[in-house]
Amino acid sequence: MDIENFTLNYLERLSALLKKVDRSSVSAIVACLEKAIEQQARIYILGNGGSAATAAHMVNDLGAGLNRRDIRKFKIINLADNASVCTALANDVGYDNIFYYQLRDVVKPQDVIIAISCSGNSPNILKAVEYAKTKGAIIVGVTGFDGGRLKSLSDVKFHVNTAKGNYGLVEDMHMILNHIIYSYYVSLVEA
Repeated sequence: MDIENFTLNYLERLSALLKKVDRSSVSAIVACLEKAIEQQARIYILGNGGSAATAAHMVNDLGAGLNRRDIRKFKIINLADNASVCTALANDVGYDNIFYYQLRDVVKPQDVIIAISCSGNSPNILKAVEYAKTKGAIIVGVTGFDGGRLKSLSDVKFHVNTAKGNYGLVEDMHMILNHIIYSYYVSLVEA
């Protein structure tokens, strides 16, 4: 297949996924964010690889972007952003613990955990989510493929149902979720 046909095929598959977005799940995520503001709670975002980059982008948009515009002042943190902390924990207590140890004795019942994982089966994300659930935190699972275990552990689910291995499409959809939420908040002051 040449690049033009490949591009067309990719865009058609992405378009089909866009048409299937569960708008009620986006509403539920925004409701969680609003509740976090009301309760002065923290929002922790975690992900590996491309999902860590999406988490960083979300913190940029929902944190600095909205705060700078005096739209919302979320207390939002990407647990993958500090390379020193992540690598120290990975070295000292194992990679499966890099998010758990950052949440341990810190996460509170009103806090929101946004866990981003294409497979929904990343051990370090699952360990952190399981711990946060014992503390009563709200879990927002952002998943792909079949959703894995994260999907079943989540209180609120944004799921992109694809064949296993379609990382690009899933990650595109996760970034679109971020931009929908950010653009929604910006629209509130532009209306």
